[in-house]
Amino acid sequence: MEAAVAPDNYRRALEAVKRNQGAPGIDRMRTEELEAHLEAHWEKIRGKLLAGTYVPTPVRRVEIPKPSGGVRKLGIPTVLDRFIQQLLLQVMTPIFEPLFSEHSYGFRPGRSAQEAVAAAQGYAQQGKDWVVDLDIAQFFDHVNHDLLMGRVAQVIRDKRVLRLIGKYLRRGAMEEGVVVASVEGTPQGGPLSPLLANIYLDPLDRELERRGHCFSRYADDCNIYVGSQAAAERTMASIQGWIEKHLRLKVNTAKSGTGRVWERKFLGFRLNRQQQVEVAPESVERFKAKVRVMWRACQSRTSNQLREAWQRYLRGWWEYFRLAEQRKPIFRLEGWIRRHIRKCFWLRWHDAEGRENALRRLGVHPRVLRTVRTGRGAWFMAATSTMHSGLSNAVLRRYGFLVPSDLAASR
Repeated sequence: MEAAVAPDNYRRALEAVKRNQGAPGIDRMRTEELEAHLEAHWEKIRGKLLAGTYVPTPVRRVEIPKPSGGVRKLGIPTVLDRFIQQLLLQVMTPIFEPLFSEHSYGFRPGRSAQEAVAAAQGYAQQGKDWVVDLDIAQFFDHVNHDLLMGRVAQVIRDKRVLRLIGKYLRRGAMEEGVVVASVEGTPQGGPLSPLLANIYLDPLDRELERRGHCFSRYADDCNIYVGSQAAAERTMASIQGWIEKHLRLKVNTAKSGTGRVWERKFLGFRLNRQQQVEVAPESVERFKAKVRVMWRACQSRTSNQLREAWQRYLRGWWEYFRLAEQRKPIFRLEGWIRRHIRKCFWLRWHDAEGRENALRRLGVHPRVLRTVRTGRGAWFMAATSTMHSGLSNAVLRRYGFLVPSDLAASR
């Protein structure tokens, strides 16, 4: 605890919380207010942490929809509790990192989902192209507190730290004005939860290593690579039983399964029959759904705001998926993406006069402008030579309305 509250650790934690931003907890304190709050109250808070008497505030419960359906429950701690969890995270990570498996990639410094997928590709190229795809049902909601705290206590001896982590686990959430205590699970939304998840799942890694398996795990997504269908089915049955017995968790049978690597996705990617990394079809469909939403014409945003929001999303999306070697399925969408952009502007120009004026400013020849006064719909018009003359690919690119190949070419 002394290391956690040391001045250097304090400064790094404060910068991390400010950098990560995030929504306020139940006390409604914003990230921008944290530094002033600490300047006024840090000595008192520090004293409570050193004495082991600090009591966390319940988290604010929010639900966000999952891409595959259903909702994911997040627990948003107060900004102060996020800061204190960050203090603990920074001193605990160097202790636990050397103990973790090389096959674990999620929420670890210097490791990424792309490295997890690259490792999976390596196993497939070695001939292990059958995969056991494990998905643990509602993992963060069902972590057993006793098992988790027992594993933390094997390494961390400071009882003040152990008590504080236990308080964070048990404090519960505010739901409809009532505090609901937590008897299991670690709330998603706090800085400490990912580290606790890796501590909890490390025995699974060790068991898979003991059995000699090739595997890649990212948080609660774990793929095991074997050489035959029989081995895959045998491994699935055996590991499922081990997880239920030793981790007291359930495998989601609807999402888990066995198959060839090109039949299963991993972290939004999949390997094709040539064992090249490509974007999984489900991820492509989610990308298309986002395009439709972002280029709706009825948004109260300026053209610059639409462009900037699109650039932020596309750059983040491409930064994640640029690992893909087979990019044709993405690049084939680019005409469709530009058609959505053109449709959006067609509708935002409102009427024939507005469209004529806008296209004239874009240099469209007067003879072509006669086609503006048509009764055809916006989607049809977005594909016409009229819109392509005014909003050509080059014009869209010049004004920053990018598509994935623009980003690929810039690297």
